[in-house]
Amino acid sequence: MRRLGSVQRKMPCVFVTEVKEEPSTKREHQPFKVLATETLSHKALDADIYSALPTEKVDGTCCYITTYKGQPYLWARLDRKPNKLAEKKFKNYLQSKQNSKEFFWNVEEDFKPVPECWIPAKEIEQLNGNPMPDENGHIPGWVPVEKHNKQYCWHSSVVNYEFEVALILQQHPDDPGLLEISAVPLSDLLEQTLELIGTNINGNPYGLGSKKYPLHLLIPHGAFQIRNLPTLKHNDLLSWFEGCREGKIEGIVWHCNDGCLIKVHRHHLGLCWPIPDTYMNSKPVIINMNPNKLGQHTRITYQQMGSDLPLLFLWSFLT
Repeated sequence: MRRLGSVQRKMPCVFVTEVKEEPSTKREHQPFKVLATETLSHKALDADIYSALPTEKVDGTCCYITTYKGQPYLWARLDRKPNKLAEKKFKNYLQSKQNSKEFFWNVEEDFKPVPECWIPAKEIEQLNGNPMPDENGHIPGWVPVEKHNKQYCWHSSVVNYEFEVALILQQHPDDPGLLEISAVPLSDLLEQTLELIGTNINGNPYGLGSKKYPLHLLIPHGAFQIRNLPTLKHNDLLSWFEGCREGKIEGIVWHCNDGCLIKVHRHHLGLCWPIPDTYMNSKPVIINMNPNKLGQHTRITYQQMGSDLPLLFLWSFLT
């Protein structure tokens, strides 16, 4: 499995963005939109965006795999957020100054407590050994997913710590037109970030499972490479998202050679998300689960995973 960039902080947009005073189509009750201009950002150019690898941006919740209690563990995203008093001061400062970088934070006093097992995300700024908040006033971080923690029950449904495996969805290694679901050793995924998708995640934009039979999967970041992307021009990308079958995705993430990640979301281009009939849903899936026990692979279409049970049956062999 090829290792690409790790999502440890907020990704910048490939274009310079501007704020328009119109109701957001991305966040309910947000009175403004953040839209892309036609100018490529300095961050994208500095990271040599033209030689970067474009991949599908998947709509789920971010996860991380690293060691805990001496073995590979799945970690859930948990940002440390300011308390009410500090948040009020921060918002007032933004309204008057428009620049979050100049705000002074007292990390020990301004933030809500987090579990002792919480760790800050990599690559975030540090000051005197303390992780510092991003431009939104949050300190990105992670907490381990314990097996019986009800708060992270959907996270724990995709890992088995006894067998040390995770339920992974990715492109089939021999056929880019196929997807493959398999039980991958957690040790093979160490220090990678992944996206958890499924029935109870982010409104389930891919239509996985059902209330009676919920279904969740992990997708390594960068797993779905985009092979026929147009030039890096605003109108060309807009046309690609609107008119190309492969463009029926949430967005694009470019994995740059220096490890930097650059993105564009459909909302940056004034387009809606979620949408019906996503590109991911159009692909058939091969389920590859412990051939020694199952005897053969099972092949179904992605749409069937909305209600059928073969995957749940196969995964039950390991859980």
